[in-house]
Amino acid sequence: MQKQTGKSGGSGGGTPAKRGRPFGSTTGSGAAAAAAAAAVGDPGAPAALVGPSLQVLSALSDQNNKRIVLALQSGLKSEILWALNALTVLSFKEKDDFRRDTTPLAKVPGLLDALLQVIDEWRDIAMPKDHLKPPRVRTLGANTTLSGFGQENMEKVYSDTGTTSNDQSKTEESSVTKKRSASFWFDEDGLFNNDDEGRAERQQCAIAVSNIIRNFSFMPENETIMVQHRHCLETVFQCLEDQNREDDELVTNMLETLVNLAPVLDLRIFSSSKPSFIKMTEKGAVHAIMGMLSSSVKPWHCAAAELIGRLIINPDNESFLLPVIPQIYKRLVDLLSMPAYDAQAAAVSALYNVAEVNMDCRLKLASERWAVDRLLKIVKTPHPVPEVCRKTSMILESLVSEPQNRMHLLVHENTFAEILTTEGKYSDTFARILYELTARPSNKGTSGQAIWGNIN
Repeated sequence: MQKQTGKSGGSGGGTPAKRGRPFGSTTGSGAAAAAAAAAVGDPGAPAALVGPSLQVLSALSDQNNKRIVLALQSGLKSEILWALNALTVLSFKEKDDFRRDTTPLAKVPGLLDALLQVIDEWRDIAMPKDHLKPPRVRTLGANTTLSGFGQENMEKVYSDTGTTSNDQSKTEESSVTKKRSASFWFDEDGLFNNDDEGRAERQQCAIAVSNIIRNFSFMPENETIMVQHRHCLETVFQCLEDQNREDDELVTNMLETLVNLAPVLDLRIFSSSKPSFIKMTEKGAVHAIMGMLSSSVKPWHCAAAELIGRLIINPDNESFLLPVIPQIYKRLVDLLSMPAYDAQAAAVSALYNVAEVNMDCRLKLASERWAVDRLLKIVKTPHPVPEVCRKTSMILESLVSEPQNRMHLLVHENTFAEILTTEGKYSDTFARILYELTARPSNKGTSGQAIWGNIN
């Protein structure tokens, strides 16, 4: 089975096509509409944009809702492929795309559960054996000569061939027989385990499903359904938790899904009364996010930083993230020192939201080693994206608003003055910072009393 959600080639005149997007989707609204029409079998579509045809009817979302769900649940290879190809097209939607066949999840009852079933089936066979339940110990008849369970023959070696004892010598001379112990009958894999080809097909189906779920998360009308579906969130966080064993593309799709849903996501769903399919708690979800943040893969730790910044906007999530704030700050400050501009932007975006939570967060950030130095460096360099520099200056202004932080920031007074005179875009912000540090009467009295005695 060929992978249906791989990277597609775009035309030479536009930006490269995104992963899982139909051919020609990023070359403009006209080309996107033409490519979409070609994908759903529109006879009026230009032949130049027709790639591998998916043969999806234009009215499929209205006429075949039940068939899509049943095809995913059937376990038949051809049916699953047809459903995944159809959903890949139906779940795709660009901002300037006016296709009529993009389908929200609310129109297809049971679709999200059917998609998650495909991922669950893959994870059931992909999980290492040492994580499975150990085999049951058979004690019935253990002390008898014939137990009835074949225990007396465990040490014997059986041949897979059907040769008789009279012809055994001839067989050994002509060919090599495959031999195994009788204990293979009690192997956890059983007689109907998947071969390598079957495992690869299931893995590709799971990746295709993750791409479809990711596409659905871009649609605002799907946010409420997905963040209230506990099985969906449990599956997503479990894939992040198993980042070292799962497929990279599947983990990336799940992480991007979370980033899209983060503004409306409430972690308290893991302690709600809704039925749970996977043992996942709020603490486990935060641990999975921290694992992605500490990853050395740039797209993963950048997305995790953005995810934390969006999650903490919701006051209900603060209590779960505040215990790991020191680790978050340490990692975000490390990202600020990276030469990659996107890593710096992700770290600044997260710090901008986290620093506004409460006073304790601002105190911890100011006391973090190299935090203020690296924030100032982003403004002085400067970062190529003006919005990142603006947020950085706002972070510094929020830090100086706390009296306990002023001694940490007075060390950089000359740097503040230099930026004030050289960077016109942010002069107002740094003027307010310098005023907070040096010009207010309360500051003069405090510093004068500490160094020269009370000179007021």
